Amino acid sequence: MNFIHPPEFKESTRHKKIETAPLPGRAILPLSQHAGAPSEPVVRVGDAVKTGSLIAQAKGFISSNLHSSISGKVVACEVFTHPIIGRFRAIAVESDGQDTRAFPDSHRIASDIGSKEIIDIIKEAGIVGLGGAAFPTHVKLSPPSGKRIGTLIINGAECEPFLSCDHRLMLEKPKEIISGIHLIAKVLDVREVLIGVEENKLDAMEALGSALFRLKASLDFAPLVALGTSRDRQGLKIKIIKLKTRYPQGGEKQLIKTLLKKEVPSGGLPMDVGCVVDNVQTVFAVYEAVYFGKPLYERVVTVSGSFLKNPKNLKVRIGTPIKNLLEFCGLDTKRDIYDIIMGGPMTGVSQYDLDAPVIKGTSGILVLDPRFENDEENDCIRCSRCIEACPAGLMPCMIGLGTKNNRFDIAGLYHPLDCIECGACAYVCPSRIPLVQYIKLAKMKLKKK
Repeated sequence: MNFIHPPEFKESTRHKKIETAPLPGRAILPLSQHAGAPSEPVVRVGDAVKTGSLIAQAKGFISSNLHSSISGKVVACEVFTHPIIGRFRAIAVESDGQDTRAFPDSHRIASDIGSKEIIDIIKEAGIVGLGGAAFPTHVKLSPPSGKRIGTLIINGAECEPFLSCDHRLMLEKPKEIISGIHLIAKVLDVREVLIGVEENKLDAMEALGSALFRLKASLDFAPLVALGTSRDRQGLKIKIIKLKTRYPQGGEKQLIKTLLKKEVPSGGLPMDVGCVVDNVQTVFAVYEAVYFGKPLYERVVTVSGSFLKNPKNLKVRIGTPIKNLLEFCGLDTKRDIYDIIMGGPMTGVSQYDLDAPVIKGTSGILVLDPRFENDEENDCIRCSRCIEACPAGLMPCMIGLGTKNNRFDIAGLYHPLDCIECGACAYVCPSRIPLVQYIKLAKMKLKKK
């Protein structure tokens, strides 16, 4: 399996504790911020809502509930700027400044909650994958009959440059993450949990390992010999594994290959090789939903890059405009900014409107200076570097060549749908060919067919 080693650029935020971002005066909540069908509104303009109130419900099997991230009044349900797909219908909520919660601030006893009820809680809370894919978690944790899940993998790699939000969450909420892991393991009825963390986050590994042993009294752990490994009374084995620091180590299929030496088949899913992969922020959201009844209306986001007086890791309400976070971190708007990206520099999406809101899958907001500007595209020199770098074993140059010449029949022969869009091919290309964009176009055209 192939990997690359881009500069990390994490130093400005990796040691900064998570802060709470100011409440937005208005939250813009797109009805499509998850994989699958958009949510269907259940509120009207003029309705009063609280923080955590259901404002749109899942429509179809693969969909997700949506909750208000602030208390106030619904002022619009119309098309707004969307950070990923350009423009889409969204619900706008004007804040009343009170942040009144729609759910009680009480602690549930999780041991009394069965697997089916946990799934129902996750579904009601609108939890999706917070590593970027935003796939509804209740669907992922409900494999079809015949798909036996033997291993739960927890993704703590966070391999993209600049991003440190998952790292900080593992440092600051390790006990909660371990508790969330037990809930998911209970749902899947697995006997093995592997937590993968890159070696540039040894402090996070230590924090999670310590949490495993601190919880042994309440969870009846009997520690094994190896540090970071525990087994409970039901036979659940949890192991923290140190991963090499490289990209895209945190890709779902790459993590499975590294940890289990298994390869997800072309067009397949992790459940096809007997495992489920969840991001650490997703696990934390499950913990909060089950123990406190808290819907997913906020997440941790890294705001970093150039021309920021104070880059931060922020707990942000979903629907907060990007410009609010940049202003909070002291963006110098007089400087020559090349790009502002939602997500990481390898897989993120450039933003054309800073009124675009943070959505469930937002892991970072990055400001890039002209050093990161792409050079002009040149002809392919057949060097095969993109092939060597591709972690999926594809031939990006051939997909790009077919797409560039509108020969999608040729592009389709090289399996573009297996591309994970990690950007490794474009990163190493000496001709600066935007291979990821070509592959995305090929995917779109082939799916339409």
